[in-house]
Amino acid sequence: MQGLFVSKMAASLLKNAPQVAAKPLAVIPFTIKQLALTQLTQTLLKEALEQRCLDFMQGKWVAIEITDVQLKFELSYQNGRLIVRPPQCPDVTFSARSDELLLIAAGKEDPDSLFFRRQLWIEGDTELGLQVKNLLSSLDPEKLSPIIRFGLGYSAQLLLWLQQQAATTPSLSTP
Repeated sequence: MQGLFVSKMAASLLKNAPQVAAKPLAVIPFTIKQLALTQLTQTLLKEALEQRCLDFMQGKWVAIEITDVQLKFELSYQNGRLIVRPPQCPDVTFSARSDELLLIAAGKEDPDSLFFRRQLWIEGDTELGLQVKNLLSSLDPEKLSPIIRFGLGYSAQLLLWLQQQAATTPSLSTP
C-alpha cells in the first residue's frame, strides 16, 4: 500500500509541478526572465563561449519553448556573447517539456533520442537546428561549476526517481 501511495504522489508531483511553476512565470516581467535566462545560458554554454563554438549562431535566432511552463524565448550569439530576447521571428525553434530539457542539461538524456521519441521538436532552419542539437549533445556537465553541476545532477536524479516511482504502480488486485 505504501508503494501505491508513493507512486501516486510521484505521478501527481510530475503532473502538477510544471503547472504550479507556470503561474508565477506568467506574471514575471520578461526583463527579469531575460536576466535569469541570460545568466543561465551563459553558465550552461560557458565552455562553448570560451572556445568560440557558437559562431554558427552569429546573426541567427534560436527559440527555446518550454511547453509545460509556457516559457518561450529566443537566443542568439552576437559579438562574442549570448543575447536573449522575447519571441519574435526565430530561425529555428526547439520545443520540449521542462523535465526533458533538465535531463539534457544534466547530461542524463541525449537530444537525439528525445527527438526520435518525439519529445523534442525542432522546426525551422534544419541546418541551424542540427548544429544547435550537436552543440547540446557535446555539452559536458562535468565542466560546469560544482554548484551548478550539483544542482542539475540532484534535480535530474530526483526527476528520474519520481518518474520511476510514478511508472511502478503496484497492482491493487488480490488473488
